[in-house]
Amino acid sequence: MTRGNRELQFPVLALVVSGGHTHLYLASEKAESWTYENIGHTRDDAAGEAFDKVAKLLGLGYPGGPVIDRLAEHGDARAVKFPPANIKHRDRRDRKNGTASADEDRPRFDFSYSGIKTAVLRYVEAHNMREAIEQRRRALASVAKPRLEDYLAHCDRLTLDLVASFQRALVEDLVQKTLAAAAAYDVATLFVTGGVAANQELRKTFESEGAQQGLPVYFPSRRLSTDNAAMIAAAAYPKFLARDFASMDFSAEAGLVLR
Repeated sequence: MTRGNRELQFPVLALVVSGGHTHLYLASEKAESWTYENIGHTRDDAAGEAFDKVAKLLGLGYPGGPVIDRLAEHGDARAVKFPPANIKHRDRRDRKNGTASADEDRPRFDFSYSGIKTAVLRYVEAHNMREAIEQRRRALASVAKPRLEDYLAHCDRLTLDLVASFQRALVEDLVQKTLAAAAAYDVATLFVTGGVAANQELRKTFESEGAQQGLPVYFPSRRLSTDNAAMIAAAAYPKFLARDFASMDFSAEAGLVLR
């Protein structure tokens, strides 16, 4: 199927990773359009939410993703070991929310980031970092628009290593599970989108690992990685092609399932 100046090869796997979502959608071609199937989602905190909460915990302000991304390259990403999330059972919400596949034997690839957030908290407590965090919080609050130099001036080696290790662990989990899903469903194309898709390490790792598997990986521009009207139009386009329109009495709902 041709879209714009690119030949889009199906099946397509899309990772939607943001402050509110960490979802995997499998898109299959259907006539002149395509259909979506959810094959994975977060069980608790979304990836972007974990970035924000860890940044807040460390006194780095909000939003946390861009700050952690910039600080991570100044720390040792192997300094702190975080255990991977161990998800054994199917999420009970799948049936309740109508996202379970008709074939219960088909593999799912769910995510969980509340554990790593708790691990960061325990590390902070074990290394008596509270006082330094409060000093950092007060210092940065006095700066209208902190620059990278301001953050670095108030981050010790322990903090920089923790930030880098946290980002590495989260990025590795996202990449490994997404590529495992791509292999399981034999997808031809991978899309990575959402606010966290602007993360430099995530982009580099996906491009590197995807190339090793011979899998094309596409990202939106950083400008289009955050909330925007273009993504709404993209979701609506296959509905338009299929002439599948909502009735005039339709009411907007924030939690509508993408189908």
